[in-house]
Amino acid sequence: MNHDARRRTLLGLGTALAGTALLPAAAHAAAARGAFPKGFLWGAAIAGHQAEGDNVASDAWLLENIQPTEFKEPSGAGVDHYRLYDQDIATLASLGLNTFRFSVEWARVEPVEGMFSVAALEHYRDVLLSCRRHKVKAMVSFNHFVTPAWFAARGGWEPDDSAQLYARYCDKVARHLGDLIDMATTFNEPNLPRLLFGIPGPLSGMAGNPRMKEMLAKAGRLAGTGKWSSWIFGDFAKIEAGLLRAHAAGFQAIKAVRPQLPVGFSIAIADDQAVDGGEAMRDRKRAIAYEPWFRAISEHGDFIGVQTYTRELIGPDGVRPPPKDATFTSAHMEYYPQALEATIRYTAQHVQVPIYVTENGVSTDDDTQRIAYIRTAVGGVANCLRDGIPVKSYIHWSLLDNFEWIFGYGPHFGLIGVDRATMQRTVKPSARVLGKIAQANGITA
Repeated sequence: MNHDARRRTLLGLGTALAGTALLPAAAHAAAARGAFPKGFLWGAAIAGHQAEGDNVASDAWLLENIQPTEFKEPSGAGVDHYRLYDQDIATLASLGLNTFRFSVEWARVEPVEGMFSVAALEHYRDVLLSCRRHKVKAMVSFNHFVTPAWFAARGGWEPDDSAQLYARYCDKVARHLGDLIDMATTFNEPNLPRLLFGIPGPLSGMAGNPRMKEMLAKAGRLAGTGKWSSWIFGDFAKIEAGLLRAHAAGFQAIKAVRPQLPVGFSIAIADDQAVDGGEAMRDRKRAIAYEPWFRAISEHGDFIGVQTYTRELIGPDGVRPPPKDATFTSAHMEYYPQALEATIRYTAQHVQVPIYVTENGVSTDDDTQRIAYIRTAVGGVANCLRDGIPVKSYIHWSLLDNFEWIFGYGPHFGLIGVDRATMQRTVKPSARVLGKIAQANGITA
């Protein structure tokens, strides 16, 4: 598979990524109506590296700016959220949303191993104070994929002591910011490599492709260590083991400072549908991609975040392409908003903690498609609530059109558009629709 084909395939498989609008499918599950529970959280999310810009001490920054690279383009100035955070939070609040999910960037807080930036911590304190001023709850991810470059250069999550380094960082953040955080997640989608590469499919050989190996080797040489491991670039089994250790250590570090702070993590999860006798392969995927994290949340966790974008068809031979008559989003994913209800129900069968929808959305330049997606997805949440499933939030990805990892700035998931030449924000009609649902605390019309 060539490099461009790998990009399109990864984009279409999974989580919150990628970019040519098509019309909504003609038929979707009817949106359920009625009031949601008091205190339900309605929000939108961003991630630091994707929105803030100039995260120069991070592993991702180096990978974006070397050759060869798997990244379509570098993140550069992002969408200037580091400077415009108060404006963005004010807009979120004005729409009627009550929750802002964002990440603290470890590479800003600890740009050099063992040296913590008070200025960076104070910046994030200002972000949290902005949430308070605008009466918005803050859900903070302590890690959203990106790590400091020095951490990647020593092997990332693969060495045995990576969990202790992460716990030290979590302790610093919790002590400086914990009094202003309403909910925290240790990690965003730590299961992503297993979700994408765990069973046979178009991406199962991606880890061994020469371009990725060359990119990592170049990064290791530039770092002077000969090592580089980060996010989905490295030894997946070692990364997963390290992340599981780090979640437990980070959870304990945060709780030692703020015992009453709800702490969990969010996982990437597709609506896995067996076709043509694919039940065994579907169950194998679930055992690989989700079950280790279901066990982890039962041991160290107050809640779990569910992050769903589409379904995945699985036959006996592995991942299948969507049906020929499927409607596709601009991310080349199947347009399938009813997936969220299915993944909430599946998750509820395996965990005993509350469920938060921490990401759900669609990449499209046709905002009517996004509106239809939101209404159907929220209707699915309502169905789950009526059946007694403890769902506590609907947080949309994303607040802003921003950097979408290896796919660059082409994908548009945002409720708010951004002109990157001027950084001017434009609120889309879909943002106002979600805001009205939030203000009514349910779908009313």
